[in-house]
Amino acid sequence: MILNYQITTHDDSKLVPMVFIHGLFGSLSNLGMLARHFASQRTIIQLDLRNHGLSGHSDEHDYYLMSEDVLETLDSLNITKCVVVGHSMGGKVAMKLTDIARDRVEQLVVLDITPFQYHENHHAEIFTALFAVERGNPSSRLEATKIMREYLNEEMVIQFLLKSFNKGQWLFNVESLYNHYPDILLWEDLAPVNTPALFLRGGNSFYISKPEHFAAIERQFIHAKVELIEDAGHWLHGEKPAQVLEHIQAFLDAQQ
Repeated sequence: MILNYQITTHDDSKLVPMVFIHGLFGSLSNLGMLARHFASQRTIIQLDLRNHGLSGHSDEHDYYLMSEDVLETLDSLNITKCVVVGHSMGGKVAMKLTDIARDRVEQLVVLDITPFQYHENHHAEIFTALFAVERGNPSSRLEATKIMREYLNEEMVIQFLLKSFNKGQWLFNVESLYNHYPDILLWEDLAPVNTPALFLRGGNSFYISKPEHFAAIERQFIHAKVELIEDAGHWLHGEKPAQVLEHIQAFLDAQQ
């Protein structure tokens, strides 16, 4: 599947393009603050994953298919080498892409996720709210907001989700994502990857916090660095953008 994308071309740059991949319920604009910073240095590609944004919907949704989608999209743009940045589910897509295209991903940046099968369901209430909005068939964002507040008490989460609410409908495919939520939690270990990798973890997030999380990174990405963004949660790039940019820039500069 060729994905919906936004490309910002830098014709004079000798640096390889940089690809940004959003997380669950997101869209290509989610990592826009990071993308805009690096657009002054190199060509930038921001993607909508399948079942998200303006990309195609599908009854199938797993990491192999999502990484193949990204690869097919890059092929259509004649991009043979790149740096990949992914957050959460998008981080897992980025890791899988690095596995299936080892000669094409020069550097990898993963935001607050590990190559690990999580077992906790942290999205049950969100799915309940999303389905409630679909049943309520609201005609405005305000009506959708009122419905969601019956199920969710985190205003930041509600506003994030509403970025994908358009003309009375969710842009993401709620049913497919719900049906494939076990596949989103799932992970099968990769053969050790040599690609230089930076994992940034939020100090207040649980996603990279346990010994088994660090072990999974070390086992599968043998040249990985794990660095801490203090006082940040899972949305570390939104909460501490300057620190995230500083870490990514230093990582990229060190590899040149």
